[in-house]
Amino acid sequence: MTNPKWLAVAARSSGQHTWTLGYVFEKYREYEGKSVEALAEELGCSLETLAWLSLCRRPSEEHFAEHLEEIGKRFEVEPHLLAAVVRHVEVLDVLPPSRGAQEEEEGEVTVLLAARDHTDEGDEDDEDETSP
Repeated sequence: MTNPKWLAVAARSSGQHTWTLGYVFEKYREYEGKSVEALAEELGCSLETLAWLSLCRRPSEEHFAEHLEEIGKRFEVEPHLLAAVVRHVEVLDVLPPSRGAQEEEEGEVTVLLAARDHTDEGDEDDEDETSP
C-alpha cells in the first residue's frame, strides 16, 4: 500500500498541535538536535511510520501505558522507546528555557547549588568552618 500524498504535509502540520505525537516529535528533535531520520532510527521505525505516528493523539496520563501499548501494536513500535521520547518532552516543556548567554550579557549569573546532608570525613575545609 502506498502512502497518501497528504501524509507528509499532515505529519508536518501536526507538530503545531500540542495534543499530537507530531508535536512531541517536533519538540524532541528541537531539544535533542536530531533529524527526522535519526528520530525514526531511535524509535526503530521507517520515515513513513513516523509520519503516521505523528498524526496520533498523545497518550493521556490516565491511560498512558495502555495507549502506548495500542500505538505500539498498531505501528510496530516498541512502547518503551516511544514512552521515553514522550516523557523527555514532557519534562523539558515544563522547565524554564535556558538563558545562559543572555544572563551573562546582562550581568546576571544564576548558580544552583546542591545541599549536602552530611560532610565527608576527609573534607578539612568543612571542619575548619565549623570549628571555634
